Amino acid sequence: MVKLNHLDYYRLPWNLCDNSISWLEPTAKCNLSCDGCYRQNEKDSHKSMEVIKQELDVFTSLRKCDGVSITGGDPLTHPQVIDIVKEVKRRGLKPILNTNGLALTKELLIELKKAGVYGFTFHIDSKQGRPGWKDKNEVDLNELRYHFASMLAEVGNLSCSFNATIYEDTIKYIPELTKWAEKNIDKVQVMVFILYRAVNNNLVDFYLGPQKINMGELVYNEEPVERTDIKAEEAWELIKKEYPDFDSCAYLNGSEKPDSFKWLLSGRLGVKGKIYGYMGPKAMEIIQAGHHMLFDRYLAYSEPKLTRKGRSMLLLGIFDKKLRQAAKNFLKNPFNIFRKLHYQSLMIIQPVDFLEDGRQNMCDGCPDITVWNGKLVWSCRMEEQLKYGQNVRSYPKGFTGQHN
Repeated sequence: MVKLNHLDYYRLPWNLCDNSISWLEPTAKCNLSCDGCYRQNEKDSHKSMEVIKQELDVFTSLRKCDGVSITGGDPLTHPQVIDIVKEVKRRGLKPILNTNGLALTKELLIELKKAGVYGFTFHIDSKQGRPGWKDKNEVDLNELRYHFASMLAEVGNLSCSFNATIYEDTIKYIPELTKWAEKNIDKVQVMVFILYRAVNNNLVDFYLGPQKINMGELVYNEEPVERTDIKAEEAWELIKKEYPDFDSCAYLNGSEKPDSFKWLLSGRLGVKGKIYGYMGPKAMEIIQAGHHMLFDRYLAYSEPKLTRKGRSMLLLGIFDKKLRQAAKNFLKNPFNIFRKLHYQSLMIIQPVDFLEDGRQNMCDGCPDITVWNGKLVWSCRMEEQLKYGQNVRSYPKGFTGQHN
């Protein structure tokens, strides 16, 4: 496995109180049941608009952010999803709907755009038990991804992102998904690979104070039958083999291990079917710092009308050698000056992993922070908050010291 040096990349400046995104969960109800989900599917869990407004108040009082991921559960199952989008928009934030897309119709999409939705992140992978797609692999599902990307493109100027949870038996499809995103760079702004994680009861024991906890009570517990320790570097290396010039520009490290890659971001410039180059760390630093200086918040999503202005982005090549190379590649053909150059993000996310001493290596500065009981908490560990009122601690198997 390739060894990446985190010091070669820009450490994204996101932190708990000043971030690009916040994570709003108006419901825990979902119309699918995905293998890798970390939330209990609860049918009668829709929050009222009063509670949703209170949670947004917590965000705006404790945390700067550019966008709000409206998620769950699946937010399209909430009967007041349009009002939720309006409320986020009213507060000057970008409403981003995180959905499996199952309940999305053209009519609803138009209503959501009128309400102010900024974009969508569609979670689509082969382990969702999706009706009509149960025996399809990740490449087969590109047909469904294209359906949603085309729907958004037709309505116009909505950010389009795709998530896929990556398992031991599906990691091989990452290069094909990356190529599909390249072919549709005019419609797809972001492609995200989320590496599968689950509680590994063979590695650590879990405690709440001095009391040992049975993690079988939580939805993300399992007796592992496949790997739960896929590293970001493995996914990165697969993309590198397909695109020799591929590289990342920025990252978030782990809370317990500074040289680990929890969010690994790459930005590429190209046209349909051809990538001309990649963004380097200096360009991303300028964009994030510049956006914060101008708008007092770090940048989250961008509209298609901005991501298709990649030629303007090449001007940052004055400061960024990777963009200078992209500009050279693009301008080798003088007719390219008349073509639109698109920017597209690729993200690899490696959720919580356990170190040998039992520490839980979380995403340091994670954007997916949500609200529970008036506090900011990790969304991926919400079930612990709901069950125990706090996050549990982990210790090496057989640890005999005092737990507190």
